[in-house]
Amino acid sequence: MGERLPGVPDWQPTDGTTIMTRSILIAAVAGLLTAVLASYFLTATARQGRTATQASPDKAASRIATAPEAWPICSTMAAMVETPDWAALDPDFAAGKRAIGAGDWEGAIEALTNAGLRDARNADIQNYLGYAYRRLRQFDSAMHHYQRALTLNPRHRSAHEHLGEAHLAQGDLAKAKEHLAALEQICLIPCDEYDDLKRAITEYNKVANR
Repeated sequence: MGERLPGVPDWQPTDGTTIMTRSILIAAVAGLLTAVLASYFLTATARQGRTATQASPDKAASRIATAPEAWPICSTMAAMVETPDWAALDPDFAAGKRAIGAGDWEGAIEALTNAGLRDARNADIQNYLGYAYRRLRQFDSAMHHYQRALTLNPRHRSAHEHLGEAHLAQGDLAKAKEHLAALEQICLIPCDEYDDLKRAITEYNKVANR
């Protein structure tokens, strides 16, 4: 019989009980490892989901864009019905202002569009048209008329306010702040348009941070 190699123990047969015990232990360890790995990946996925939700730049915009009209009629627009000089105005202009005061956005657009055809350089008409379109959530048309108002009168306070609010309704906080800064320079002292836009930005931030 050959000699045993140094460092190699004698082979001894293993009975069935030992084999079964080892099999059970191996199976238990494998099961535990599987459970740990599954738990890790599941919690990692959940963490990634929460992070993506918190980090998504479109989250606030989505909540506001899909919500009902969040910005109430501003104080300057609400006061239009008290304007004392309507008798001297273009009748369509006056009708358009009354329609806005009553919340009849389509009627306002029809009347103000007619007024704008006769007075194409009237920044107020363009601002009111922009406001009516925004209340109908037709933002492309609203932006067009607001920009037209500011082209005609770059210091038009109401157009700055309403354009800033329209940017908020589309989730563009940075643009809204640009118009707030413009109003701060134009007003010099506190004015309703600045206060209204600042309040709208505050409400926007509350929604965005929920």
